[in-house]
Amino acid sequence: MSNELHYLELVDVGRRIQRKELSPVEVTQAQLARIEKVDGALKSYVIVMAEQALADARRAEAEIARGEIRGPLHGVPVAVKDLCWTKGVATAAGMTLYQDFVPTEDGTAVRKLREAGAVILGKLQLTESAYADHHPTVTPPVNPWNAAHWSGASSSGSGVATAAGLCYGSLGTDTGGSIRFPSSANGLTGLKPTWGRVSRHGAFELAATLDHIGPMARSAADAGAMLGAVAGADPKDPTASLAAVPNYLAGMERGLRGLRVGIDARWNGEGVDAATAQVMEGALAAVRELGAEVRHVTFPDPAQVIADWFPLCGIEAAVVHESTYPARKQMYGPALSGLLDLGRAQSGIDYQKIVLRRHAFSGRVREMFEGIDLLLMPSQGVASPTLERMLSFGEDAELMSAMLRYTCPLDMSGSPTITLPGGFTDAGTPVAFQFVARHFEEELLVRAGWAFQQATDWHRRHPAL
Repeated sequence: MSNELHYLELVDVGRRIQRKELSPVEVTQAQLARIEKVDGALKSYVIVMAEQALADARRAEAEIARGEIRGPLHGVPVAVKDLCWTKGVATAAGMTLYQDFVPTEDGTAVRKLREAGAVILGKLQLTESAYADHHPTVTPPVNPWNAAHWSGASSSGSGVATAAGLCYGSLGTDTGGSIRFPSSANGLTGLKPTWGRVSRHGAFELAATLDHIGPMARSAADAGAMLGAVAGADPKDPTASLAAVPNYLAGMERGLRGLRVGIDARWNGEGVDAATAQVMEGALAAVRELGAEVRHVTFPDPAQVIADWFPLCGIEAAVVHESTYPARKQMYGPALSGLLDLGRAQSGIDYQKIVLRRHAFSGRVREMFEGIDLLLMPSQGVASPTLERMLSFGEDAELMSAMLRYTCPLDMSGSPTITLPGGFTDAGTPVAFQFVARHFEEELLVRAGWAFQQATDWHRRHPAL
């Protein structure tokens, strides 16, 4: 096998497996060996499910030998954020409080990955209850590009493992930016679907109406293949959409020609650093070269919904933790405790005002999309911040605004986005941007991402480990 087997794209590995050029068992063994070799330093996995993964790989190999192909993920090793329930395997959600919780069933997204024939290598580290910081007892995953730089939150392990070649794709969740931050930090393609596109059953909640489950992968095609496997209706989650799930790979080769791409130049450039601005210039140039019509739009002022995100997230999280907080407050880290205290301090009138402002903002976002198909924007205003700088995140209003202004408004509106690598900082760390689409138009995001990635090679660059 090639020494670079671990950096192949998921859909490529899947094709090779189905053509019997690669064995699911050999690929899984290679992934497990790489995890053992490099993850001691990177800390991306909480649990490696080696025995079960090899059994699943053997099953996939036998099915493929009989010509029973389940789809593009069949036989391909992936991993999941450790807030996704896995039957018989501990699921802690980054909390010491739940370190002994062993689900009796798979969460729906995990079940659907298994039904698609994917091999699940293990559970990936995350911040405490998928909020801002890792629990004080947890060693945060290390950015494989540069250990001095942030690896993202909250799907930190998903970002690090996928970027480091320790799985071919992973599941993350996004409540305020938690697919987009680690995808940006680690040079990945992250797809945050429309709220309700993927069932949340069997995934620990941070905030029910803000949580989105989605794939983190090496390419738009990989992300589309994974989303196609996990999306769809679920009787165990009445908030999951009943809309049919399209084949996200079927139309991606149509490219960007003829699509209307909106930009708000003022908003995109306000408060962003030089590396982000450069990546945005390159992305806009590529969009034009690929034949899209660029239209100037005005993004609805997000200042209020960004401010509202914190108390709303706190209120919804306080409901989740009602039975254990504040009764077992000593088990909680300071960041999560602060969020829960904020939520518990809100009144019913406070909450209703937030809800009404959120609906109004979402309506303005929908109205903006009447004249465009896609919106082009940064994924965060500060490209690849250092760990040292992120220590001041809670106190640095300018940094907080720059990081959240392009993420949490789109969780408040439930809009789908795709995050794409678009360049590097002077320190050699990745910088990203994102496309946004109307609700349930993830196929356009995959199509746009695929077109950009055919014209560029940012997503094919990997950390030297």
